[in-house]
Amino acid sequence: MIAADVMTRNVLSVTPDSSVEDAAKLMLGRGISGLFVVTDSGDLAGVVTEGDLLRREELGTERSRPWWLRLLVSPGRQAADFTHAHGRRVRDVMTASVISVADDADLNDVVDIMEENRIKRVAVTRNKRVVGVVSRSDLLRALVGRAAAAPPVKIGDRALRTAILDALDKTAWGANGTVNVTVEDGAVDVWGTIVDEGERRAIFVTIENVPGVKSVRDRVVFVEPYSGTVIESPDTRT
Repeated sequence: MIAADVMTRNVLSVTPDSSVEDAAKLMLGRGISGLFVVTDSGDLAGVVTEGDLLRREELGTERSRPWWLRLLVSPGRQAADFTHAHGRRVRDVMTASVISVADDADLNDVVDIMEENRIKRVAVTRNKRVVGVVSRSDLLRALVGRAAAAPPVKIGDRALRTAILDALDKTAWGANGTVNVTVEDGAVDVWGTIVDEGERRAIFVTIENVPGVKSVRDRVVFVEPYSGTVIESPDTRT
């Protein structure tokens, strides 16, 4: 999938000349924490978020430094802080450095960018013009859509068992050598022994993702590697 497959095309934005008050009202009215700043020609100019509006003269939260620290801060930096706290236009408070992706960017790369930069949304551009936005909620909607679109699969028990064992063989955490499965009418019983309890859920996630599996029952035994204590599976305890 690429960014264009999941992005929201109706981008809520403001212009650099929009008032700070209008930007704040729009964020509150739409229940969002940030807006892209787009010029009249469609070019991406910046982003304004709730965080950009925390240090404001109206709130009495304007940044204040002790006198000795002001001696160390450049006049330019102090002037920028003043503009940020008192400016009436979005251009005065916005962050001009904006992370964006092309509309044909691979979705995996988009998620990497969001994680690495700890951001909730990323602008999507085509020829430097904003054409959409990908937010975390867009990714969740895509996840739900993909899950709902998956058609039911009919497969024989023998073929399903083979598919499950093949899926377990491809895992990297190594429990597959001690795990076996039986299948009856799509219902899977998992047998075997593990020495790391963290593997249990990974085994079942692997099996649940094999098309055709209707249910999974846990019959795996955990053996504590140091003491040799044996703990029966939840589905076999009485």
